[in-house]
Amino acid sequence: MSADAVVGTHVQIGLDTPPRVASLGVGVHGTASRRDVFRLPDLWQLHLYRYEAELTVDGVVHEVRPGHVSLVPPDALVHYHYRGRSEHLYAHLELPSTGELLTVPVMQDAGAHTPVLTDLLQQAIAAAPRSSARAAAEIWAALWRVAELAAPATGGTAKPHPSVALAIAYIESNLAGPLTVPEVAHVSGISHNHLIRLFKGENGETVVAYIRRRRLERARHLLRESTLSIPAIAAAVGITDLQAFNKACRRELGASPRAVRAGTG
Repeated sequence: MSADAVVGTHVQIGLDTPPRVASLGVGVHGTASRRDVFRLPDLWQLHLYRYEAELTVDGVVHEVRPGHVSLVPPDALVHYHYRGRSEHLYAHLELPSTGELLTVPVMQDAGAHTPVLTDLLQQAIAAAPRSSARAAAEIWAALWRVAELAAPATGGTAKPHPSVALAIAYIESNLAGPLTVPEVAHVSGISHNHLIRLFKGENGETVVAYIRRRRLERARHLLRESTLSIPAIAAAVGITDLQAFNKACRRELGASPRAVRAGTG
């Protein structure tokens, strides 16, 4: 992707496949000179900052603060104005130019996500000498975190309400158990009715419908891709009554468990 990926103060990135990481490490600047001016013609720049400075990307000025993260596209003209010794974590990488594009600010405050991003980048740096694939995986995870920092209004990935995110995480981890809405609401830290309203507003379906859909999606996968017995699959998705499982499959998947397994349903 070229510098025309810049839209004002934002860039568009593709994350459908892992990046190719060309270099990563700890950058130290501002000692020999208070200014750097450069381009990376073919590589994106991911920086996580530990200092205050000023960054200008193709004429657009961004304030750098500790905990800020920037994503600069290839061939952009970059000016750094440091205030002294300046240390950051960085990765120089190639991103896919096909697939879904996410719109992300060039500069963001990682806030409470700073420790997680720091850990991912440090793990990538440590892994790089032994495994470029492991390093790329850590950087890929960091890039998804950066994309998710973007508010919905910027065109980035919409962040769910924290209680809804907790609810979904709990449901996905406990599909084999006897889930109830009050139980999910308790884990999410809000009332039953508040969860119902938030969940429906963000996901377009009720909590109960989400649980039912995800259980049957998992059941369909196991029926088609595994040799687990049908009773074992029913138990694995929290429906231990085989008659109820049969009815649920017919209702949600349009066929009996045996037909789904055979590929005729």
